[in-house]
Amino acid sequence: MFREAYEVRTNRSRALYEEAKRFLPGGVTYAIKYWEPYPVYVSRAKGSRVWDVDGNEYVDFWMGHAAIIMGHAYEPVIKAAREQLELGPHLGFCHEWEVKLAEIVTRMVPSVKLFRATNSGTEANMYAIRLARAYTGRSKIAKFEGHWHGGYDALHKAVNPPLDKPASLGLTDGVMNDTIVLPFNDLEGVRQRIKGENLACIILEPVMGSNGMIPADREFLKGLRELCDELGILLIFDEVITGFRLAKGGAQEYFGILPDITVFGKILGGGIFPAGGFGGREEIMELLDQTRRKHYESSFHGGTYAGNPLTARAGYTLLSELMKGEVYPKINALGGKARKELEDLFSRYEVEAHVTGVGSLFAIHFTREKPRDIRTAMGDPRLTKGFFYFLLDNGILCMKPSKQLFAISAAHTEEDIDRLVSVTEEFLRQNRSAQ
Repeated sequence: MFREAYEVRTNRSRALYEEAKRFLPGGVTYAIKYWEPYPVYVSRAKGSRVWDVDGNEYVDFWMGHAAIIMGHAYEPVIKAAREQLELGPHLGFCHEWEVKLAEIVTRMVPSVKLFRATNSGTEANMYAIRLARAYTGRSKIAKFEGHWHGGYDALHKAVNPPLDKPASLGLTDGVMNDTIVLPFNDLEGVRQRIKGENLACIILEPVMGSNGMIPADREFLKGLRELCDELGILLIFDEVITGFRLAKGGAQEYFGILPDITVFGKILGGGIFPAGGFGGREEIMELLDQTRRKHYESSFHGGTYAGNPLTARAGYTLLSELMKGEVYPKINALGGKARKELEDLFSRYEVEAHVTGVGSLFAIHFTREKPRDIRTAMGDPRLTKGFFYFLLDNGILCMKPSKQLFAISAAHTEEDIDRLVSVTEEFLRQNRSAQ
């Protein structure tokens, strides 16, 4: 029934997908963008809305993989980008905007004293891991089940169920054997798993993103910080999603726990350009300083487009707005409203479903208990997939068919949340009557 209605109103998307299959493996540039029978092809966006190539309008709750915090086509960033395009988008030399961007990041993020820019969160994680190994002189690292840190080999392990299967072909045993996998939100489990291991670092998402927007317990993070201090392990926060979103200083400000190295992405590019970065304490970041070390005594970082003026200026412009702090009460309140009203709805309909998240991030899980990690986040696949398509058919976009994830922007309104709750209630009502 869904497929018929969907295909009637998305003829151009179907045609584009058929063409895409001729040139792109699987017809897409990233597997997450695909759903059956074919994805929506978006042609324009403004505020909290996107329109597909057939002219259909949607409320967007994905917001560019959570990168767009002020809404689509945020005018101050667009204006800054236009001006920089005229002056020179890529110069290949040092420029003022890389300095301005680094300075504002160090002002906003409590643990970052020195900063370097990259082209993506994946790159930033790669350089952060290398830096941790260089600083400690140790090879092994640890990451958590279900946590996503991009496509870097050393971190591409135990990402999606089944957790014991390779996350990708082409990963060597040597690389995988140097990565220890830990249980999330289980401090005693972490202690047991790392016993006898000489780790360079432990990396985690303070809010597990792509597998359910599940926040770490504050006490878990506190215990993890103490454990790393006890064993001389560097603690790395992957704040590609949470950076500048949960608060001006990201998750570390929100939870009050400081890492040794922080990884950034998404919002750092102004919400419109690919970007990443990493930063930390002076004595760690000093290993990147070419004026103090020969190349064979330092940890390499570089990139043709890293910190280019177009991206850096867009990022600086957006961070300058976020620095005021005015957006956070609004988007966090909308997130709180969505979580409460959806949880109340599930309780009233006596449905085994829960909402996780924090601040402007949340996810819906058709599970018996409220998820605390990836293992407890594995819910009813029939309801999960059906709900995604029901939202899509009612003009609401989120990601993904296997897990509904939501990111709120400053352009969203209480009416947008009310619409999501209303459509969800209609889904529950229809599902009840069909049983």
